[in-house]
Amino acid sequence: MIIPAIDLIDGKVVRLYQGDYAQKTEYQFDPIDVLTKYAKGGAKWLHIVDLTGAKDTDKRQLDLIKSMVDTGLMRFQAGGGIRRKQDVEQLLAAGVERVVIGSLAVKQPELVKNWIDTYGPQHIVLALDINIDENGQKFIATHGWQENSGVTLEAMLKDYAEVGVRHVLCTDISKDGTLAGSNVDLYSEVVSQFPHIEWQASGGIGNLNDIAALKPTNVSGVILGRSLLEGKFNIEEAIQCWHDA
Repeated sequence: MIIPAIDLIDGKVVRLYQGDYAQKTEYQFDPIDVLTKYAKGGAKWLHIVDLTGAKDTDKRQLDLIKSMVDTGLMRFQAGGGIRRKQDVEQLLAAGVERVVIGSLAVKQPELVKNWIDTYGPQHIVLALDINIDENGQKFIATHGWQENSGVTLEAMLKDYAEVGVRHVLCTDISKDGTLAGSNVDLYSEVVSQFPHIEWQASGGIGNLNDIAALKPTNVSGVILGRSLLEGKFNIEEAIQCWHDA
């Protein structure tokens, strides 16, 4: 499945380069217009990153997110600085079906495992951003990619298996925002190792060939951000490419 992504700061559509707020591109698009375009093009899900809320949970863009959900045009997963039970419940109450949890999943696994138990695995996505070292070890980064947690992807998922984690969005940091292609070998490996998880591949998609290259990995979803916003291809072409691959 092709999943377009929208990153939001103060109501504006933006993209960060490798998670860096100092390297921000702001697009002159209305978020509802972008959503409508993607929905008309055949996309069923939208991935929302609330970057304002990620910096300050009290400034979460809930009204905007709810207005996007209320269009009824798509299904939604959303995240950005989820730190409290209240954050999860606010997004679910706004009509978001899946809440995306990043750094907290590494820092406070018992808390997040409790949320998976409470709300159900179908409503939580673990967003795991990884750095791959020279030995091929996949370490999870936290806090906007500024810190290495020291926790490997495999160790973390084995821990979360006890609560039946279902959705994982995995980003190879070195690829994100580069349009240089995704890490196909990484996704082949993790899908094979953890086949019960529905994997979402994120980062690096620059052309349709990059989408087609991911099909044999059997990932469940491909997140598309900058490539769609900058017109490298449109949503219809992306969906058709995935269907034909």
